[in-house]
Amino acid sequence: MAASSPSLPSLPSLQPRHFPSHSSSSMLSSLPKPLIRSRHILITAAVSERPSSISQPPQPPHSTPQKPSKLPLRKIPGDYGLPLIGPWKDRQDYFYNQGRDEFFKSRIHKHNSTVFRTNMPPGPFISFNPNVVVLLDGKSFPTLFDTDKVEKKDLFTGTYMPSTDLTGGYRVLSFLDPSEPNHAKLKKLMFFLLSHCRDRVIPEFGASYSQLFQSLESNLSTKGKAVFGAANDQAAFNFLARSFYGVDPNDTKLGSDGPAIVAKWVLFQLHPLLSLGLPRGIEDGILHTFALPPFLIKKDYQKLYDFFYQNSTPILDQAEKLGLSRDEACHNLLYATCFNSFGGMKIFFPNMLKWVGRAGVKVHTALAREIRAAIADNGGNLTMGAMERMPLMKSVVYESLRIEPPVPSQYGKAKKDFVVESHDAAFQIKEGEMLYGFQPFATKDARIFDRAEEFVPDRFVGEEGERLLKHVLWSNGPETESPSVNNKQCAGKDFVVLMSRLLLVELFRRYDSFDIEVAPSPLGASVTVTSLKRASF
Repeated sequence: MAASSPSLPSLPSLQPRHFPSHSSSSMLSSLPKPLIRSRHILITAAVSERPSSISQPPQPPHSTPQKPSKLPLRKIPGDYGLPLIGPWKDRQDYFYNQGRDEFFKSRIHKHNSTVFRTNMPPGPFISFNPNVVVLLDGKSFPTLFDTDKVEKKDLFTGTYMPSTDLTGGYRVLSFLDPSEPNHAKLKKLMFFLLSHCRDRVIPEFGASYSQLFQSLESNLSTKGKAVFGAANDQAAFNFLARSFYGVDPNDTKLGSDGPAIVAKWVLFQLHPLLSLGLPRGIEDGILHTFALPPFLIKKDYQKLYDFFYQNSTPILDQAEKLGLSRDEACHNLLYATCFNSFGGMKIFFPNMLKWVGRAGVKVHTALAREIRAAIADNGGNLTMGAMERMPLMKSVVYESLRIEPPVPSQYGKAKKDFVVESHDAAFQIKEGEMLYGFQPFATKDARIFDRAEEFVPDRFVGEEGERLLKHVLWSNGPETESPSVNNKQCAGKDFVVLMSRLLLVELFRRYDSFDIEVAPSPLGASVTVTSLKRASF
């Protein structure tokens, strides 16, 4: 989960390829006419269409032999060091001596390669096999999406898997490989959930985030500033409950406790990967070395489970039709809502505000004009059709997902021997080897993106911009592809894009501009709003 923006080092092998210019100045001075919708940009049936009958998934095609690489075959550089000592030393570098981004950049420079061997945290005694082959460029990284080559079983959080006691005793969808029978059933259930809630998404988002903006304005008037994170957490949880399940948590026994409980529950799963700012001896000696016991969170988790079970009857009925027990389905609904969806909004929304806030008044004015004009042309109604006529707004969302993806790390275990290619060399991968990709380096590959380190608001506007969307990889797959039961791409990919668009729309239909202060946080950025300029046109 991203907390900062790494930069690719200036190696000779990573010099930028020249693309036709699509500078932001031309876009901001004169917004283009509405673009023809393309398959890259549309929100798909998961949210916008009526549910259809669910059929058996198509069988994946037979694998074809890999073509010989035309690049020079190179031995994978790097090593894992001595048992226990090597993983411990790499963990110290990753968290403390160098920090995450420098950890990767220093090894790229050392090995003169974006593919190399190292150990990934946490290592012993939480993970006893931390050895990985790292893929850090836009050409090699997509190998992690190829289910013919890699297996995703139990690899969602990394080289370790949190105790299933934290998820009701079940391995939930995020930890299943597409080859496992329950993967298709559970992913179909998630597609049904998204289709079932389609009519509530836009109105409930507007209602929930209207409350957020009222809260920010109130705090600004009394304190001179407003912390975005806490208000966003409450608005996000309320929105998800209202849109997915048709219930306001404040009208139930759960009340407003949802975000705080979810935060504790997530900590029990991700603490081996987080730096919380505690004294090094405590943080590394305990949180990075031993798993926190699940029984400490059991009572709180049960409170969440009861809320979901009591308010998801139509979804659980559908689960039974798919051959799932109501209990297993409910634990998966809880995980998908609280870890995947809420977690994504908790991390990505502040990150996106950080980049948009830093983009300045000129970008803010262009967004406000575009958004308000499209809504006015639609009779004053906000619909997905109206949002399709907001090319700059859509590009800003994709650029935010490119420059700082909410889930930066992906893993996969090689199913067979194969060759992976970087831009400059080919490398032999052996069956059983663990592959790891740090996505922000791949999506800021200067061989693919012009001005790769910069936040370019209109990068994805127009035909040339849309062609670059295949290199936006935040969803565990290219933006130009769709989730299915046969892949591990995020079931809620289009839903996340829609929510992110809605945040920008609700912000700039109310305000001409805003100012922020940004600080680091264990998950994403900590954003404090220091001013909101009300709409004046």
